[in-house]
Amino acid sequence: MEVIAAYGTILIGLAVIFGLYMTWGVGANDLANAMGTSVGAGAVSVKQAIGIAIVFEFSGAVLAGGNVTKTIRKGIIDPTSIAATPEILVFGMLAALLAAAVWLMLASSRGWPVSTTHSIVGALIGFAIVGIGPDAVNWGKVGKIVASWVVSPFIGGTISFLLVMSLRKLIFNSDNPLKSAKKYAPMYVFLVGFVISLVTLFKGLQHLHINLTGPQSFGMAILIGLLTSVVGWYFIRKVKEDPEADRDFHFASVEKVFAPMMLFTACSMAFAHGSNDVANGIGPLAAVISIVSSGGEVMQETEMPIWILFIGGTGIVLGLVTLGYKVMLTVGTKITELTPSRGFCAELAAASTVVLASRTGLPVSTTHILVGAVLGVGLARGIGALDLRVVVNIIISWIVTLPAGAVMAMAFFFFLKGVFG
Repeated sequence: MEVIAAYGTILIGLAVIFGLYMTWGVGANDLANAMGTSVGAGAVSVKQAIGIAIVFEFSGAVLAGGNVTKTIRKGIIDPTSIAATPEILVFGMLAALLAAAVWLMLASSRGWPVSTTHSIVGALIGFAIVGIGPDAVNWGKVGKIVASWVVSPFIGGTISFLLVMSLRKLIFNSDNPLKSAKKYAPMYVFLVGFVISLVTLFKGLQHLHINLTGPQSFGMAILIGLLTSVVGWYFIRKVKEDPEADRDFHFASVEKVFAPMMLFTACSMAFAHGSNDVANGIGPLAAVISIVSSGGEVMQETEMPIWILFIGGTGIVLGLVTLGYKVMLTVGTKITELTPSRGFCAELAAASTVVLASRTGLPVSTTHILVGAVLGVGLARGIGALDLRVVVNIIISWIVTLPAGAVMAMAFFFFLKGVFG
């Protein structure tokens, strides 16, 4: 308690700096892989992707980021045994933020799309082992997270594979592919609006004091989906056949139909990402501010002031602008060759999997889902369409994420404890 009273302002200052650093890492890695498919498919340029992210990612974080966050993310650790020494939890949260941020920076500089959720979870586990004791870790939840390394990519890959096959049957193998594309494209755009709005509505819009029931969420999502499909139809009908481009690539005109559709998925993915994943960076920050402000009270839930959401949104956008291009390159071009139709399938599959996970409670990673969806798109063309060296490197980086975060958090915890203790 004495430590919090003496160094409260400094600890909050460090929490803000580390929180901004962590959300910078979220933008450089997590958001970059969400936008990578759109960039890799040629549907949007890097500059356009950054512009979309600034508007929609920031909007998602601030409007739908939520005003209540679990003090301990994902229920991974139980801090009740250190209620009498809250400064230990403050040091632990600071160490976890810094460790996860450093790992995300290292991974982003290498172009590895790793999970920000797993980065912060690994860091929390590391702190809990040395700061509280191994019994404070919910090892059952950790086991589920490890299982999600297989479950997330499998579900995302399966859905994207089926979507590619449906496009092949309904559009690419038809007598008049361009006519078929214009006919069926609004249906796929409806799915984008429906699925992405469900992600946000199911997660809840508590920050706007909007709490909808299941049927209300579905009804609202259907309306948004219909509106999206009408707007999509308006843009799609303007696409004209390009015989010269079709000579070089038989389906060039058809792919032009999917380019405006990918604008919808890019905007939607950025908004959904901002609303869902901003808490990975600002959850521990909110916890530190709550503990210090209350004079040392450890609460399971804490209010999320709007200025913290602004910090989260700002950090994420800065991360994408400064270092995000490397992860964009990996997801968009190095795993498999993407076209607008393939990129569209990958993003729609990823969004659908997030909806499924949020309703069933599956502990999945959006990064793993999206990479799995891109793999599914590649497999639809055969195993030879994948760069297996890149895939192996990505899988290794996934496995390393938890222990890397844990080890660094241990080191940073002892350092902070030594400085302030």
